[in-house]
Amino acid sequence: MAHIHLGEGSFPLWALALWTTLAVGLVGTVVYRVRKGGIETHQIALAGIGAAASFAIFQLNIPVWGGIHMNLTGLVGILAGPLLGALIALVVNIFSAALGHGAVGLLGANTLVNASEAIVAYYAFKTLVGQDWDIFPASASAATLGLTAGAFLMGAIIVVSGVNGSALPRSDLTIAVAGLVGLNLGVAVIEGMLTGFIVQFLASVRPDLVGLGDRETCEKSAGVTA
Repeated sequence: MAHIHLGEGSFPLWALALWTTLAVGLVGTVVYRVRKGGIETHQIALAGIGAAASFAIFQLNIPVWGGIHMNLTGLVGILAGPLLGALIALVVNIFSAALGHGAVGLLGANTLVNASEAIVAYYAFKTLVGQDWDIFPASASAATLGLTAGAFLMGAIIVVSGVNGSALPRSDLTIAVAGLVGLNLGVAVIEGMLTGFIVQFLASVRPDLVGLGDRETCEKSAGVTA
């Protein structure tokens, strides 16, 4: 949902180096953990479907305040997990940049933003489900929280980096970015609701796809015992 739509050369070189280095560190950690722990077959299939869906909706850009759109990173995180979710964020940003949606130089920054959305959404969903929340409010809230985190991180990256060629002082830039973040928060609620409906449907037909197989087994066992 959050995405930095600035052109090439918008960030100073030190900022590009910083965000790229952090993104490389994140992706390197993710790849190491995937290679060490492995991934399940169904997660690979979900990752492929999630990446395709995310990339497709990512390209539907509304030209408001620099551009806003949905990207389903919260849904991707919930279904594919935080590790594959972060890798999907990287892949989607690479292909999007190749089509001119986002600067190549901002791949690092945008990967950090979108990976944070998937990671926060996953852990928020697991936490809420663990507290016996119903599927819809848990997934909708988790996705909204993840997208909110991404929106704030996006704003922080822009304010910290500054924009080359901008005549705005840092205080005015912060105000302008705050407006963009607020707009993205509104879209986060909409995307969160959409994610909730999708996860609720999947949980009703294939609870194992959203990691609820054990929970359903326990509920059925409890019902039989009663």
